[in-house]
Amino acid sequence: MSAYLTILALIAVGYLMARARLFPAAAPEVLNRVVLYLCLPALILIHVPTLEPSWSLLPLVLIPWLLLAVTIAVVLPLSRLLALPREVTAALLVLIPLGNTSFLGFPLIDALLGPEFIRLAVVYDQFGSFLIVCTHVLFVIGWYGEGDNPSIRVMARRIVGFPPFLALILALALGNAWLPEWGEVLVHRFADMLLPLVTLAIGMSLKLRLVPDYRLGLVIGLVGKLLVLPALALGLAWLFRADAGVATVAVLESAMPPMITAAALLASARLAPALGSALVAWGVLLSAATVPAWFWLCTVLFGPV
Repeated sequence: MSAYLTILALIAVGYLMARARLFPAAAPEVLNRVVLYLCLPALILIHVPTLEPSWSLLPLVLIPWLLLAVTIAVVLPLSRLLALPREVTAALLVLIPLGNTSFLGFPLIDALLGPEFIRLAVVYDQFGSFLIVCTHVLFVIGWYGEGDNPSIRVMARRIVGFPPFLALILALALGNAWLPEWGEVLVHRFADMLLPLVTLAIGMSLKLRLVPDYRLGLVIGLVGKLLVLPALALGLAWLFRADAGVATVAVLESAMPPMITAAALLASARLAPALGSALVAWGVLLSAATVPAWFWLCTVLFGPV
């Protein structure tokens, strides 16, 4: 529970600082830009070169992408049916399929299953969540962040010029062995800053009373992220005949609350930042009950690992 308590505490600190007006109103946007230009690229340079694909772990790679496909197939027509605002649609497309698979996922997998299962969580996080951030999220931000009809050229320029995307290309092409020792230390320091900066920014922009246009999006997002997607992941794990360890990790990772970094990216594009911060805050709080419930169900269906 320490991971949950840390995130909730940092969000609460940011919220209280904003209420006390200790920082300018633009402080959350400044913090999000620091994350965007420094912290997230640093995280990419650290982790992408360590990716090692393995056929035996294929369900952990396929499940997050299949959950993404289902999310898109449901959210787009549902948004049209309910006449949801454009920015709410963007937030749901990003925050329903993406969870805190590293910040919360790794320590929870360690606590519930043991440290030897973290390597399975890393596969889900890196080949699933992380690559989805670098592809799907950039596309959503490029499409929905430019108005009603962004041109393909404008969208492509946004994606190509996106700092995390540039870091991804650099990491895939060169790895991180080219970094001098002091550069490697600097990159790790920037990556370590990501969690506190993002959670403080979310707390500063947190609106406990959302405008009416966002309330329905909050309910849809929480139900989809904490209940529907884990249920789908459980069914897919059974369909793939995954062993108990792989199946349980896949379900638990899919059950993580909405991703903090993804919410920060939405905020940097000014796409419903209040909704994104509310989804993260309420998601972390409610998942303290839902994640243990999914773990119990996995032990019943797949057996102990």
